Amino acid sequence: MNKIQIAPSILSGDFANLGKAVRDIGEWGADLVHCDVMDGVFVKNLTFGMPMIAALKKVSTLPLDVHLMIVEPERYIDEFVRAGADMLSFHPNASKDPLAALQKIRALGAKAGLVLNPDIPFQPYAAMFKECDFILVMSVYAGLGGQKFIEASLEKVREIRTYLKENNIDIPIEIDGGINEITAACAREAGATILVAGSAVFKAADPALTIKSLRG
Repeated sequence: MNKIQIAPSILSGDFANLGKAVRDIGEWGADLVHCDVMDGVFVKNLTFGMPMIAALKKVSTLPLDVHLMIVEPERYIDEFVRAGADMLSFHPNASKDPLAALQKIRALGAKAGLVLNPDIPFQPYAAMFKECDFILVMSVYAGLGGQKFIEASLEKVREIRTYLKENNIDIPIEIDGGINEITAACAREAGATILVAGSAVFKAADPALTIKSLRG
C-alpha cells in the first residue's frame, strides 16, 4: 500500500509570513507544500507566480507541489521548474498541447501531473497518464474558496485507480478540495494517496495531530 502523503495548501497560511508558514508545514510532519497558482483568467482569482515559488523554495525543506490554474501553462513550464517546482500540474483543458507539456515538465526534471476539475471526465486524457507522475482530482472547482467537498469526486478517484491498475501505471492520485478528517478517510478508501488540505491544517488547534489524523 502506498504511503499517504499530506500536502498543506500554502494559500491557507498567513500571507504576511509565508516563510514561517512553509517552515511550520515541515515541523508539523507534512510531506509536501501545495502551491496554487491562479492567473485570474482560467480561474477568477489571482494569486502568485514564479517569484513566490522561488522565495518559498529557499525556506522549504519539503518538495513544492505547484498546481497551475492558468491558460496555456506550457508557456511558463521552464520558469516554474527553474523557480523550484518539484511537482508541476496543470489543467489539460487549459493547454494547447497537454501531452507535450507533460513531456516538457519531465524532461526538465520535475514530476508532471494532470488536474481534472469535477466537470472534466478523465477518459479523454487517459492515454496521457503514462506520461504523468501523478493525477490530481479536484473535489471542488479550482480557483474558488469555501466550497463543499463534492462526493462524486470519490467515484472519479475509484475509476482512475481502476484504469491505472488495469494499464499497469503505478502513479499516485492526489485529491484537493474540502479535505478534512472525515473526507480524508473517504478519499483514502477511494484510492487517493496524496491529500491536499488547507484550513483543516492551518486552522487546527494542533496541526501536527491533524496531519497524523488526515494520514490515517
